[in-house]
Amino acid sequence: MSFGPMAAAVDWLDAYRSGDIETLLEMYAEDAAVYCDCHELIITGRENLRGYWAIHLQKHPAAELDNLQLSHGGAIISYVSRENVVQAVLDFNDAGKIRTLSCRPTRQASSGSCQGGVC
Repeated sequence: MSFGPMAAAVDWLDAYRSGDIETLLEMYAEDAAVYCDCHELIITGRENLRGYWAIHLQKHPAAELDNLQLSHGGAIISYVSRENVVQAVLDFNDAGKIRTLSCRPTRQASSGSCQGGVC
């Protein structure tokens, strides 16, 4: 069975929405990096990812899927997080693990753009 980046992106969003930090962490490669444009953060290392997600799941829960499409090396998934729509670009390694995640708000859920860097 071949790896499907769009299915993996949906699985990532499902784990995020359910607050399942262990499943989220298992989805990342050992050398993964998260780039958060909202807060100008770069997170690397398993324990740093755990700390990031522990806070992020509380402060910025994900709601429904907004959009999903293939990208070179992975998938682009957009979802509603509180008042903003956030775009996450997931790049996968050959084993199907997330190598990089880059996220940024694209607009307010109702309309407009990100206010105050909250996503």
